[in-house]
Amino acid sequence: MGVRLGGRRRAIEDDLAVAHEINVTPFIDVMLVLLIIFMVAAPLATVDLGVDLPASTAAPQPRPDKPVYLTVQQDLTLAIGETVVAREALDGTLQSATRGNKDERIFVRADKAVSYGDLMAVMNLLRNAGYLKIALVGLDGRDAP
Repeated sequence: MGVRLGGRRRAIEDDLAVAHEINVTPFIDVMLVLLIIFMVAAPLATVDLGVDLPASTAAPQPRPDKPVYLTVQQDLTLAIGETVVAREALDGTLQSATRGNKDERIFVRADKAVSYGDLMAVMNLLRNAGYLKIALVGLDGRDAP
């Protein structure tokens, strides 16, 4: 009758073997909770309020000898200098006002009542015409009410 003394010991060592694997399930759970928190908090961090922008207090820049002013009136009509211009004829009128120089700066004046979207539409017309140097004209901060 033979007895194995080492057989039982190996079975215990196999049961007590150290697992060298990391359980990543709790890590994934924490990451998903953080993702949900950021998804909920991100829209709350944006501000969606009306903005009443202040007048500029920057030092005025020297004007060129004959600046080209593009005026956007309250009723959205456009004028170059004192001449009212149709939107379709803006490119040709600017060509003659700047003598074909697309690098000349165009000074844009807009009435307070003109919406931001309408002003951007006019600026897009200028960009499509090839005029990329655009300056916005506003009141001096010391003169504004």
